[in-house]
Amino acid sequence: MIELSSNIRSYLLENFGQHYLEQFQNYISRPQETFIRLSSIRFTENEIINRLRNYDIELLPVDGLPKTYKVIKGEQYIGKTLDFILGAYYIQSLSSMIPPLVLNPDMNDKVLDLCAAPGSKTTQLAEMMGNKGTLIANEISMDRLKSLVYNVDKMNLVNVGILNGKGELISKTFSNYFDKILVDAPCSALGIIQKKNEVSKWWNEKKAEGLAEIQFKLLLSAIKSCKVGGEIVYSTCTLSIEENELVLDKILKKYPVELVDIQLPVNSREAFTKYRDQELNKSIKKAHRILPWEINSEGFFVAKLRKTDELDSIVKNIDKKKNHFVNWQNVQIRNLLGVLCDYFGIENKHFEHYKFLIRNGDIYFADEGLEIDNPETFIRIGSKLGLIDKKQFIQLHTLAAQTFGSYFAKNVIELTDINDLEIYLNGGTIKKEFGTTGQKIVRWNNYVIGTASSSKEGLKSQFPRGFRTQTILLK
Repeated sequence: MIELSSNIRSYLLENFGQHYLEQFQNYISRPQETFIRLSSIRFTENEIINRLRNYDIELLPVDGLPKTYKVIKGEQYIGKTLDFILGAYYIQSLSSMIPPLVLNPDMNDKVLDLCAAPGSKTTQLAEMMGNKGTLIANEISMDRLKSLVYNVDKMNLVNVGILNGKGELISKTFSNYFDKILVDAPCSALGIIQKKNEVSKWWNEKKAEGLAEIQFKLLLSAIKSCKVGGEIVYSTCTLSIEENELVLDKILKKYPVELVDIQLPVNSREAFTKYRDQELNKSIKKAHRILPWEINSEGFFVAKLRKTDELDSIVKNIDKKKNHFVNWQNVQIRNLLGVLCDYFGIENKHFEHYKFLIRNGDIYFADEGLEIDNPETFIRIGSKLGLIDKKQFIQLHTLAAQTFGSYFAKNVIELTDINDLEIYLNGGTIKKEFGTTGQKIVRWNNYVIGTASSSKEGLKSQFPRGFRTQTILLK
């Protein structure tokens, strides 16, 4: 049982009352439900559901949330399936899925996820955009950035550019630029204390107020980065009024934004318009509080703002001359793709809706609609196509194989032995003859799972090292 500290108990009692405190304590003390969001980038919903039945996993669709399911059986396996490693679904709390749905971007929007790691909402936004257009995901923490890159790669996303910078300063580069921005701000995490027990040890009102200052600066940066008429969703996974309503009240007093009415697909309550003896902006009632025990998921706060007028900000000069993406008709790219297409038996028409960037001998590909003028400032743009070797042949990366794999007609190997699959996924060499030597596309049970190198010694796995970090149950 999770013990709430006296600081948290006192705060909840003073601001929300005894019943709220009891309900909260009851909720965090009981087993938590697991939800997943299915990806439609490489798989259909029925394909994923049928595959998960092989693991004796049963799912129940969640009303009002597309491609969202509650795991009602086999929860212990849900994070260990091959399908999970290959990005067929994302394990995500129900509440966490709400802010992207409220922002509701499409492929024609320029979108920013200001505080993006570990990537649950970034990947959701990208998929809502059909894996097309421009989505920039920013994260300040280098450690957390690794999980963001991992999840973007795992979900086979090609419309995402990843930045490592201070969210408070992003408007200096992108002023009045984005159509839609998500500010899922770092917070004191009172809404997720059931999975972050350490919060109870350090939480106090003063620390919540300190975080509110950071949240205010992040939201202001988003306003400066947003076009007039553009929309911003502000969300937190905490319950404190200081980090939610008071941040909005401070913003509304000074800056050209208005709150927008929103409808959530889950039960929620109006935000507060009074805090102790302080009257807040009446429009704050348009924001929503999600109470964890009412939906059996995390506590969240969600608000949508619209920018109503210009707001001056300083813009840095961007060097637009370095390493621009080029389309498939570029001479160097066309020659590289020509050799690749001939080797794997794929028509180059399948590359026509992508653009390409060569960086330090690696070649990357992205959706043609991903607009980035300063690629040198990004950690990653799009996905990795492969490595250009000395013979000017592209050694295909697993991510590219997964994206284009269904179109390959030559040099494809279908594994049929589960022991061989296990060796492959662990990065080993399958000691068998596989015909001709050279790079191969590897399939299993109609999934393209990656690439490998065939030689006299056998088939050497090229499955990415980052994907080998957890147990995979094979069935």
